[in-house]
Amino acid sequence: MAVKVYKKNTAGRRKMSIVKPENLTDKKPEKSLLKKLNKKVGRSHGKISIRHRGGGAKKKYRVIDFKMRKIGVESIVEAIEKDPNRSALIALMLDTDGERRYILATQNMKVGDKVIVDEKTPMTEGNRMMLKNIPVGTTVCNIEMVPGKGSQIVRSAGSSALLQAIDNGMAQLKMPSTEIRIVREDCFATIGQVSNFEHNIYRIGKAGRRRHMGWRPAVRGSAMNPVDHPHGGGEGTQPIGLKYPKTPWGKPALGVKTRKKKNASNKFIIRRRKKRK
Repeated sequence: MAVKVYKKNTAGRRKMSIVKPENLTDKKPEKSLLKKLNKKVGRSHGKISIRHRGGGAKKKYRVIDFKMRKIGVESIVEAIEKDPNRSALIALMLDTDGERRYILATQNMKVGDKVIVDEKTPMTEGNRMMLKNIPVGTTVCNIEMVPGKGSQIVRSAGSSALLQAIDNGMAQLKMPSTEIRIVREDCFATIGQVSNFEHNIYRIGKAGRRRHMGWRPAVRGSAMNPVDHPHGGGEGTQPIGLKYPKTPWGKPALGVKTRKKKNASNKFIIRRRKKRK
């Protein structure tokens, strides 16, 4: 993994950098695993539901096998590729039965590695098995929350969870957010850490590159008029003049809990995440 810093030829390139993973394979994506990706650009029924989204470079969706339910079938890593739809790298797998599929790549996965999914497998990075058969203290990722539903948590680049204990049919996991959560011991998880942990080190450098990513300009509320935003008005760079920051519609923002108090999965959370200082 290396960070490439561009030469300072222009103002936009002055602080621009990119992350170049060392184990990437120089090939085009598998055509049979590509799908058309329709852009919703932050709109619901034509109305903006998420601000500052739209445009961006065209891209196709890579079909990822999150369930990985081919029990006992050994697969070989054919290629490690970038996915424009996610921060982690993806691996193209060739199964012994001839089928090809994409999975999330782990940090040290490389071409030629063998991966197997089973109730119990060797303790090798990239292998996938039930939590009850994984030793306590192991780093895991790509974890199921409901058996058979496929992995739902710890999937972003560089993330991993720590298996802390197994008791009464439940596995206790320390999440990347420091939250401690329990899931059923018969859920599957992958050994290791998700790949591309340096993905957030790069610097975008210029506004145009941000537009290519599908983000539109964002205007500060304090730069608006009072009629447009609760933070607006005043001469020059005035403070917001409120007890706490608000959204354009007057609702509290920054540091407000958004999780529903009656959420059904609250009972699976042993300890909440720590607040950022």
